[in-house]
Amino acid sequence: MNAKVTVYSKPNCQQCKMTYLGLERAGVEYAVVDITEKPEALRYITEDLGYSQAPVVVDEHTDENHWSGFRPDKITALAK
Repeated sequence: MNAKVTVYSKPNCQQCKMTYLGLERAGVEYAVVDITEKPEALRYITEDLGYSQAPVVVDEHTDENHWSGFRPDKITALAK
């Protein structure tokens, strides 16, 4: 089972939990990376991608499809 997207998240993040639920309901496979445990992941989403809030969702099939926050519209688009 390969992850289709990676969700960069942190503990006790409500938007992160909603993103997981949305991805599951849409049938999108995902892997979770806890940015509080992996400093290199935090640097990636803040310095390379320019985000300052979790979750950050990155489509592993393209470097250009990523977003921050709970985005049901983006999740629906991934499922198609």
